[in-house]
Amino acid sequence: MSIHKPIFKGTATALITPFKDGKVDFEALEKILEFQIQGGIDALVVCGTTGEPATLDDDEHKRVVEFTIEKVNRRVPVIAGTGSNNTQYAVELSRFAEKAGADGLLLVTPYYNKCSQKGIVSHFNTVADSVNLPCILYNVPGRTGFCISVDSYKQLSRHENIVATKEASGNLLLMMEVLEACEGYMDMYSGDDQQVVPLMSMGAIGCISVFSNIMPTEAHLMTKYCLDGDFKSAAKMQLKYLRLMNGLFMQVNPIPVKTAVSKMGFCTDEFRMPLCPMDDADNEKLFALMREQGLCK
Repeated sequence: MSIHKPIFKGTATALITPFKDGKVDFEALEKILEFQIQGGIDALVVCGTTGEPATLDDDEHKRVVEFTIEKVNRRVPVIAGTGSNNTQYAVELSRFAEKAGADGLLLVTPYYNKCSQKGIVSHFNTVADSVNLPCILYNVPGRTGFCISVDSYKQLSRHENIVATKEASGNLLLMMEVLEACEGYMDMYSGDDQQVVPLMSMGAIGCISVFSNIMPTEAHLMTKYCLDGDFKSAAKMQLKYLRLMNGLFMQVNPIPVKTAVSKMGFCTDEFRMPLCPMDDADNEKLFALMREQGLCK
């Protein structure tokens, strides 16, 4: 039993950021938010990796966070992505998100200027010290080139504001060791849709999902089954949607999932360079997987 009250249990959607004619499409974003909430999603993550924050300027990043918080209006928790490889900028973004009314923060490990394990503990503690909000760490070495160690996790879990981690290392052994080392101090969310049920069977309390951008109801239900202890039903859903989950990563995230959301009529498939639209062959592969689930014609 965690000493912290979780920000959420179940499924949070790592939201895309829709663009139109080179600008953030706030009309499309509002439609996406309503689709998610009506679909029964448990929480929303804005300006995480799936939201292309690296290509948002400072004003855009802040406005997307503000807009999401305003439109959601406390119906579900909103978690703002405020991580950076610049500790001071992460502090500034985090303080802004707190003032804007975010329910929590998602803090990715620093990228490119990779730090030591000592540095990562100092980095996250500094950001967590700067706010009075619950913080979720985000371990995704495939993108950042850095992996939080079990010992660093154990140290960080003792900070009163660091309440959870989004684990996307793909290393189930590491995740098990972290769950054991941090039990009672820090919760865990799966950062990979393909590993939700296995990780929740070991004690994770939910996931931060790409898949739920297109199937929020199903993603919510799968984690609800896990939380209810019905892992047989959850595993059945995990396997049913596995090929589609894999298809959403046929190219680098968020290219396939934004393409899928566009196909469903919520936005355009516009990206900011260096990301670019998929070619016709990959589009057809993705759309075939979507048709199998009745998501498009």
